[in-house]
Amino acid sequence: MATTSTPQPAPTNETKWLDDAEQQAWRSFVNGARRLLGQLDAELKVSGISHDDYGVLVLLSEAPDDRLRMSDLADGVVESRSRLSHHISRLEKRGLVVREACPEDGRGSWAVLTTEGRALMERVAPHHVAGVRRWFLDQISAEQLSTIGDAFSTIDRGLLGGGTADPATSGSDTN
Repeated sequence: MATTSTPQPAPTNETKWLDDAEQQAWRSFVNGARRLLGQLDAELKVSGISHDDYGVLVLLSEAPDDRLRMSDLADGVVESRSRLSHHISRLEKRGLVVREACPEDGRGSWAVLTTEGRALMERVAPHHVAGVRRWFLDQISAEQLSTIGDAFSTIDRGLLGGGTADPATSGSDTN
C-alpha cells in the first residue's frame, strides 16, 4: 500500500548529512532503479503496455480465478485506490480487465483478468522475464541479490509500519 504520511521537516540544527559512501550508494540506487525500470518499461511498451500495467496484470494472473478485490490489488501494486481505479478504467477500455461487484460488500469490487488480458500476459511475460534477467539478475551475484532482497524487505516493512525498520531485528526472511 502506498504511504501517505506527511513528510517531516529536517531538524534545523542537527541535519545528519550523507557521507561520501552513503551519497554514492543513494545516488547509485536512484539512478540504477530509474534506468532499470525505464528500460523494462520501454521493452513492455513494444507490446502495448506499461510496467505499471504489467504489475496489475501479473497480480491478477496469479490470483485465484484471476480476480482480486480492488483494495488488495491497490496494496499489491503500491497504488492509491483512486489511482488504481483510473488505471483499471484504462485497462477495461482495452478489454484486458473487467470490474465486478463484490456481493459480500456492496461498496467493494473485484478486478478480473479477461481472456484477452490472460493472452497478453502469456505473450509478454517471457519477454519481460528475459529483460529482468538481462538487465538485473545477470548483472549481480547471488550474494548481491540476497543483500538487495533483504535490504528492500526491511525498507518495505519499515514503510508499511509507518516508521523506521530496525535492521538488527529484521532478519533475512524473504517475501
